[in-house]
Amino acid sequence: MTEPKKRGRRKSLVGVVVSNKMQKTAVVMVERLVRHKAYGKMVRCRTKFKVHDEDNQCGMGDKVAIEEARPLSKEKHWRVTAILEKAAV
Repeated sequence: MTEPKKRGRRKSLVGVVVSNKMQKTAVVMVERLVRHKAYGKMVRCRTKFKVHDEDNQCGMGDKVAIEEARPLSKEKHWRVTAILEKAAV
């Protein structure tokens, strides 16, 4: 039995869905803590990623795991791997 092809090291992140109004695409906001160069204070940096959501399963406020992918469109280079937590409705 042959093993499935292994992909190279792909970045994976966890974030919150902030928009799911597009077809097969969700916008995920990833928050990280970075130390300020001059003052040393920890600062929150937020980055928004457009991610591929094939079955439109993501809802607003869901916590999702995403991983890097080949370019799927002009701005889409990530895909949803798992929905970790559904948002409380």
